[in-house]
Amino acid sequence: MNLTDLAELAGRQFPRANAHASQYVQALKGLGIIRHQRPTSFEAAIYEPVVILILQGRKETVLGLQSYPMHAGECLLVSHDLPVIARVTKAPYLALIFNIELDLLRDLYEALDASRFPATPSRSLAVQSCDAELVDAFYRYLALAGRPIDTEVLGPLVSREIHYRLATAPFGAMLRDLIRRDSHASAIARAIGRLRREFRSSVEIPELARSVGMSPSSFHKHFKAVTASSPLQYRKGLQLMEARRLLRAGMLSVSTAAFDVGYESAAQFSRDYMRKFGISPKHDIPEE
Repeated sequence: MNLTDLAELAGRQFPRANAHASQYVQALKGLGIIRHQRPTSFEAAIYEPVVILILQGRKETVLGLQSYPMHAGECLLVSHDLPVIARVTKAPYLALIFNIELDLLRDLYEALDASRFPATPSRSLAVQSCDAELVDAFYRYLALAGRPIDTEVLGPLVSREIHYRLATAPFGAMLRDLIRRDSHASAIARAIGRLRREFRSSVEIPELARSVGMSPSSFHKHFKAVTASSPLQYRKGLQLMEARRLLRAGMLSVSTAAFDVGYESAAQFSRDYMRKFGISPKHDIPEE
């Protein structure tokens, strides 16, 4: 099956088209489909380990100072929980979002025989063309939607194949590096996990570095190489994005949201919020 066949199958998963709305559907375990009928503005988000396959339209993802433009037929692979901003630059836009299961990758690690792959610099985000074998595997996985027995029996097998093809693809070195327990990528992933769990509290960075077996200087270097931010900047981004979620849901006032996510000063929170999102936090509170 080719990309056009996969795009047609993905489009059929939506109940109906809406010319003015963005739509998302969870088609299968770990596989979602998103559609935008219009270009979007930049939105901040945390991308967890995932592969995004563009079926139609164009998208731009920014990590730190690096921009990653994408078009139909290209995959974006993310190996760590990364703070990005992203926007749809050409619509209609249609894409698959496939969550990476790290336990499944670890199970595959012995079979991968890392020695047969060339050594490449470790990264945490990369774009490449999606080859025919991976497109075909995604098609077969999505074709199981709405067939419960087939999904239960065949779904894990096809999902395993997708993980294998991602790990052995040109950008798969980032996944292979991640699942090596003794790698810097693995240590940074563990540190990120702790920051995400404890972002409301003050985390001592030297202690965090020691907890993953790294010196503070090495930790800072490799953390920034993976996330394009320092550990403190990363934590602040988590705080601000959680606060924005709470404010947009109309759940808290600005000052309450600031203290809820771990800020000690509402004024500092408002300044950081404006710097990150370009608007005052009070403007994200829905009108009654």
